[in-house]
Amino acid sequence: MHGARQSPATAFRPLAQQALSRAAGAPLSLGNRVDLLIDGRANFDAWLEAISGAQHNILFGNYIFRNDPVGREFIQALAGRARAGVRVHVLHDWLGCLGHLRSSFWEPLRAAGGEVRTYNPFDPLSPFGWINRDHRKLLTVDGRVGFVSGVCVSAAWLADPGRRRDAWRDTGIALRGPAVADLERAFADTWATLGTPVEMGAAPVDAAAAPAGDVALRVIATQPSSTGTYRLDQLIAALARERLWLTDAYFIGVAPYVSALTNAARDGVDVRLLVPGASDVPLVAALSRTGYRALLEAGIRIYEWNGPMLHAKTALADDRWARVGSTNLNIASWLGNCEIDVAIEDPGFTGLLARQYERDLEHATEIVLSRRRARPVSPTPHHRIGGHGSAGRSAVGAMRMASTLGAALGNRRVLSETETRPLLGGALLLLAIAVVAALWPVAIAWPLGALAAWIGVCLAVRWGRLHWRRHAADPKGRASDESSRTRSPDDGA
Repeated sequence: MHGARQSPATAFRPLAQQALSRAAGAPLSLGNRVDLLIDGRANFDAWLEAISGAQHNILFGNYIFRNDPVGREFIQALAGRARAGVRVHVLHDWLGCLGHLRSSFWEPLRAAGGEVRTYNPFDPLSPFGWINRDHRKLLTVDGRVGFVSGVCVSAAWLADPGRRRDAWRDTGIALRGPAVADLERAFADTWATLGTPVEMGAAPVDAAAAPAGDVALRVIATQPSSTGTYRLDQLIAALARERLWLTDAYFIGVAPYVSALTNAARDGVDVRLLVPGASDVPLVAALSRTGYRALLEAGIRIYEWNGPMLHAKTALADDRWARVGSTNLNIASWLGNCEIDVAIEDPGFTGLLARQYERDLEHATEIVLSRRRARPVSPTPHHRIGGHGSAGRSAVGAMRMASTLGAALGNRRVLSETETRPLLGGALLLLAIAVVAALWPVAIAWPLGALAAWIGVCLAVRWGRLHWRRHAADPKGRASDESSRTRSPDDGA
């Protein structure tokens, strides 16, 4: 007797799970608990409470630390636990903290026995290495609780009534269960690239935590060029059947992802995009708006946040899948950074995030094609804000222009009306270079020669270091190889 046949939907689920695991490069973790944390105050309070109860180790990585009341509060809390014998490891990004911190900021923590490392400081022997950043916002304590968010250690995420400044809008999660070990491994892997491996004390880095709930999720820890989150975002856009609601701080619509979104919308999926109305990086906001028309014409609904800054990075699809983390929907985050996100497959959590999304839309303005109904997109003076954000400004701008110019020169796709600005900018830039080259050729030749010399020196030094390491690793074997190559056939065996 033949067994009962599975329905097509039931038979498809294992295939979908396999596709999600392979796309993200992250297996499904069961038995977790996830709590939603909205805005800076809720995240900071949860972080400080966890730090105060630490007994074994604290792993804390963040793109931005500021020397302000919030930053100093965290340094004092971390230093206090370090003095109590807790192993404290802090990782910050060189570019994210550039111009806002001095080494004295870390002195109380180092004096208490904590360790601090800087990710990817500028190296003259790696001219373009600064592009890759550690953009994660990650904290784990004792292997029992972990936090992932878009929140940086800065007072910009808190309201300031004295200055009539509202708090930045952001989203984070608190995570308990077996997946906390995945967060620890993600931190430890990056830490090990900068020196000796992390020391976990009494809580091993690979310790499997006991189940804390019934939530299934994936921890997606990407490295530069690994593209796990990008592949997952593309796949989710293809699998969504009813809705795909996105929140992003620095959205730059690269062609493949825009195509995935527009195809979903044309197939009847309710696709919505919530972005800042006033951004701390005006260039990124301007580039984002150049892509509005193509999205709107496909039926995607776009909303701009009315407050000072929307910094959250979230996505939810249908009634079961959600993502919260540090990855922005742009090529710098997808390809150039270390990022950390949690993809949650749980109807309860997805419902919570959906209700928060609907509340957020109450404080946003919908952008429509009709000129009469669309509000001006330039920020009001009250909402102009300083540069505290974490987008890859140069990278995304160059990528946007390069995509448009490449399409125009190669005639590989039809350009949309929204790409006129990058096209004009590229034309003016190239014409200006041509004029300078014709009138003052030395002004072009000398910089190119200097750049070529710089890169040549860097490559030569890299070759020398690798050659020395290989020789130092096996000097006897290399000497033996050399003697065997010079021995004549008559020398005997």
